[in-house]
Amino acid sequence: MDEIEIHHHALQRIEERGASIEEIKETMSGGEEFPAKYERTGFRKNFSFDNLWNGKHYANKQIECYCVKENNHWLVITVPHVRD
Repeated sequence: MDEIEIHHHALQRIEERGASIEEIKETMSGGEEFPAKYERTGFRKNFSFDNLWNGKHYANKQIECYCVKENNHWLVITVPHVRD
């Protein structure tokens, strides 16, 4: 996997969405890659969670991120809502 840079917008979304930078990196290196809008690339991976988030119990969580390839690195643009 190429070097990963995280845009400041994505850093804010990671925290808001209950994800971590480590999960984003793992999603990009070992998750599903798919084409996304605006010539971006999406990455998706399911993680075991078995915990509460925002007052609701989740057995799993799905992390997604949308990125663009710039020269020899990926720029993470945003992280949508974490899904169960």
